[in-house]
Amino acid sequence: MKWKVRLVFFAFTIWFILIIAKSFYYQVVQGSYSSPFVFTKKQLPERGVIYDRKGEILAENRRVFRLYIDKKKFNGDREEMETLSKMLKIDISSVEAKLDRKGVWISLAKEISLGKKEALESSGIKGLVFEEEFKRVYPESSLSAHVLGFVGKNRLGDSVGYFGVEGYYDKSLQGLSGIVKSQRGGGGLPVLFGVQSVIEAEKGVDLYLTIEKGVQRIVKERLKEGIEMYGAKLGCIIVVDPKTLEVLALSCLPDYDPNYYYKYPKEYFVNYAISNAYEPGSIFKPLIVAAALEEGVIRPDDKVDESGPVRVGDAEINTWDNKYEGEITITRVLERSSNVGMVRIGEKLGKEKIWKYLEKYGFFEKTGIDLQGEAGSIIKPKRNWYPIDYATVTFGQGIAVTPIQMVRAFASLVNGGELLTPYVVYKIDDGSPQTIRRKVDGRVISEKTSKQIRYMLVKAVEKGLVKWRRPEGYAIGGKTGTAQIPIKGRYDPEKTLASFIGFFPAENPRVLAMVMLKEPEASPWGSETAAPIFFKLVKDLIVYYNILPE
Repeated sequence: MKWKVRLVFFAFTIWFILIIAKSFYYQVVQGSYSSPFVFTKKQLPERGVIYDRKGEILAENRRVFRLYIDKKKFNGDREEMETLSKMLKIDISSVEAKLDRKGVWISLAKEISLGKKEALESSGIKGLVFEEEFKRVYPESSLSAHVLGFVGKNRLGDSVGYFGVEGYYDKSLQGLSGIVKSQRGGGGLPVLFGVQSVIEAEKGVDLYLTIEKGVQRIVKERLKEGIEMYGAKLGCIIVVDPKTLEVLALSCLPDYDPNYYYKYPKEYFVNYAISNAYEPGSIFKPLIVAAALEEGVIRPDDKVDESGPVRVGDAEINTWDNKYEGEITITRVLERSSNVGMVRIGEKLGKEKIWKYLEKYGFFEKTGIDLQGEAGSIIKPKRNWYPIDYATVTFGQGIAVTPIQMVRAFASLVNGGELLTPYVVYKIDDGSPQTIRRKVDGRVISEKTSKQIRYMLVKAVEKGLVKWRRPEGYAIGGKTGTAQIPIKGRYDPEKTLASFIGFFPAENPRVLAMVMLKEPEASPWGSETAAPIFFKLVKDLIVYYNILPE
């Protein structure tokens, strides 16, 4: 019995000596050539998920893996390389070239699915090392491309959000990286009794958007249909709640699939709703009329002279159809979209107050919408304005604003007079959900003036020169716009930006929408292109939101 005890004791002693010897070898012998060091590895966090208003996923993460080859363990024979080539669908010459590189660990493939990883592990090939990663996935493809943006790579190979919500909230969505520290010997192997520490990565915040997938789909289908029908180069539709300026839907075409953004030209990434300034044309007229009403220089039933063209300096301003009705009311000026009538109203308002209201409507600043890539307006310095500039601005030419700036200003006309900040994220969830509230930036007009201009815009729809197919029983207000596009300092009469901006129900507006088409071939007029799209969209939204007649 004693000899058995001695045998166990002897074996234990030999095992202990081997451990000490191995530790001595790594920490002292190898350490004589290279001192022990702390190996630090970054642990990537999971990016936050993006949901629509109803909790439907718009952007999420798929668990994938990066494959490395540990050359010390990999046999490197031809048969194994051919197996890797077939399973990874990589040319065998590429596999061989990568394995010829210097280093112990060689990156062979990325974005490998869990199923493929398990198949590779079952292949019996030694030296395969997998590192978990997350791939950004957009289940609805291009549905909300310009709202969402995409996740790409920067010059360092790190994942970064570009454009839209992904770009604007990139830091919050990224989360915080973790760190794994381990002490290593000179050979790069873990030290037996070395220090190990882990700081876990923190997942990025989740975002809940103001848009609804269902409304977004309706809007995009109507826009696509309209662009094809009227032969436009591009188009945008923005739908908001005018009382809060929550963006209910936003779509511009052409767009792209964020899952495969690298397959599209860069110009497709531009969100024309927020990144492109243009001359708005006649949809600008209600802003000047409302300013004049607020200042008390006109009343809706006052009359102005539209008996012929009006001369401003060396320029002559005509009506769009070269027809004149003589003395017409202010309301009629909007109904027939009279440029001459608008110049008369501008004269009553005066230069200083025109400039004052450009500022009050927010045209000298960006809207602050929470989407990356917003541009500002293009307005000449005040010192460079001449009488002709004050005349043409009354009907929306001579200045350039973005569609979202136009929507923001127009919403103040119908929501009681408040200038608001538009937004697309209503809730940020980092474990303690934070709800975003509407932000009031100032008051432009009084509630009384707002009520007056709403009534006048309903009349502009009902008694305008073009009769549209409107849903019965609903009072809808709005204004058409047709702006010529300036090219090399001159307006091209054949190239226009056609638009319509409107709201409903008129007494208590729940929806405001703007439709814009660039260079429609079927007709240059907003009344014949953008407006029909708007009224089709209104019918869709009445059904979707179950909005009853007033």
